[in-house]
Amino acid sequence: MTISEQAAGCRQDYDGTSPFPEAKEHVPAGWVHIGLTAAIVVLPFVALAVAIFLAWGQGVTLTDLLLAAVLYVLTGLGVTVGFHRLLTHASFIASPRLRVVLAVAGSMGFQGNVIDWVAVHRRHHAFTDRPGDPHSPYRYGSGLRGQLRGLAHAHLGWLFAEDRTPAERYAPDLLADLAMRRVARAFPALCALSLALPFLAGWAITGTLYGALTAFLWAGLIRVALLQHVTWSVNSLCHVIGARPFKTRRHDRSSNLWPLALLSFGESWHNGHHSEPSCARHGLDRGQIDPSATVIGLFERLGWASNVHWPDHERTERRRVGRPSHGR
Repeated sequence: MTISEQAAGCRQDYDGTSPFPEAKEHVPAGWVHIGLTAAIVVLPFVALAVAIFLAWGQGVTLTDLLLAAVLYVLTGLGVTVGFHRLLTHASFIASPRLRVVLAVAGSMGFQGNVIDWVAVHRRHHAFTDRPGDPHSPYRYGSGLRGQLRGLAHAHLGWLFAEDRTPAERYAPDLLADLAMRRVARAFPALCALSLALPFLAGWAITGTLYGALTAFLWAGLIRVALLQHVTWSVNSLCHVIGARPFKTRRHDRSSNLWPLALLSFGESWHNGHHSEPSCARHGLDRGQIDPSATVIGLFERLGWASNVHWPDHERTERRRVGRPSHGR
């Protein structure tokens, strides 16, 4: 029996405060996996140090900042709108071409191939903050020491663990989709393209290798690192700190963390999302900025998206903490 199967078997008995039963059986991944993951995590920080050294005394060029912003938005929306709201939760139906474009853009965010990403996230929702959740910050208990260790696990540590999420169980629909299988197989090439584009753009705009190098650093590696850590912060911080205005499943501690709302394109309204996972808008209250929902609305007006699951006010109010479960 695998660790995940053991976790699934005991999830009903979990008390919500103790370490997960399999916490002591944390098995490291193979050395190749660890090496590749470590390189993806560490290299952007090396790039940041080099970029700061090169910019010392002359600053960062507008070209590099604009390229970084454009690629951050494109790849970030590929993850939030494509990987997450479309492919994981089916919060809307996209035209076949848009579906592929979003999957390609999300793959260029260096967060894993589309099928594995979806499988892991669906598993996270199936066992949120209970045994079986691949990246819960409560894995080692709810005490201060366990919480700090759990935050490290939820943010980065889970990436280095041997805890496979079977796509056959959690993403059979994507496995049956030829286009998604092709995008998943192309993941290494799309990552290379994600770094090659800023290098080539920097070279074309400035006409120098120096301009190509700084664009590669700021709009390539550093942009990737920022997007990754914002996404990982939703896994970690958005289950520990922030507001919880809406009811969620038992033991689910998802929270709304407003400082991350813009950088995460609305993903940090995490409590709203866990309250209504299939809703296309995560920011359910007035004034909650949700750029991903705005983009989905634009797709709908253009005729590229249909059957969008927008918030139902009455249902949302029934989910609000402190409100009765039934009635108006």
